[in-house]
Amino acid sequence: MKIQLFQMEIIEGEIKQNENRIECLFEEKLDIDTEVVVIPEMWNTGYDLKNVAEKADIDLKRAFPFIQSLAIKYQVNIIAGSVSNKRHNNIYNTAFAVSKTGELIYQKDKVHLVPMLDEHYYLTGGDEVPEVFEINAIKASQIICYDLRFPEITHYPASQGAKIIFYVAQWTTRNIDHWRTLLKARAIENGVYVIACNSVGKVKHKNHAGNTYAGHSMVIDPNGNIIEEGRGQEEIITAEIHLQKVTEQQKNIPIFKNLRPDVYKHAE
Repeated sequence: MKIQLFQMEIIEGEIKQNENRIECLFEEKLDIDTEVVVIPEMWNTGYDLKNVAEKADIDLKRAFPFIQSLAIKYQVNIIAGSVSNKRHNNIYNTAFAVSKTGELIYQKDKVHLVPMLDEHYYLTGGDEVPEVFEINAIKASQIICYDLRFPEITHYPASQGAKIIFYVAQWTTRNIDHWRTLLKARAIENGVYVIACNSVGKVKHKNHAGNTYAGHSMVIDPNGNIIEEGRGQEEIITAEIHLQKVTEQQKNIPIFKNLRPDVYKHAE
């Protein structure tokens, strides 16, 4: 399976400008044999949280048709990052995915909100664990940024047969070592492919003055080896993955067969 990650700068509050940039990337950078494209978190508004109530999408009514048209036009599956999204008078950070036939195959709200970015003042956290969906008959799941720090979030879909976990993010250089380490850990502890698409550019939030979004989007195999990794600027990361490696890894190290849920305790 060939995958391309569109590591791009997201302009805060400029929805149309961000859409135009995504359209250009599809037109100019998409390889004809790519099966899956991944774009970053909050690509519609970025972290323009002070204006998010005004600018957020409403129940994906703008973001979904936009991505759907690209999926159908280019006949490619799209892990459509996430967008600020208003639903039932709350605003969520909503991830979604669209098949090459234009079907909405996944939708999920970010569970854990980032206190360092004051997300909890503007957004509502989701209440449901990530589920498994199929993309080209391959089981996968999709997780958003800060949720990476909570291993339970990834463990469930992996235990349900997901062979690929897609992460979409706007992760900063301040914690770039955490980003790289946690992504590798999620791959190793679950024996799955981890595919992570981050953004680049300056962070405008007052708590992160002078900081930048880190880039370093990457593809990691089930043994924790980094197959491809971006740098700190806009670029396209392209990788071929081989799903039989998941089967081999989980056979060699049978994590899910050796679980002892009767012994474990969970934080409350």
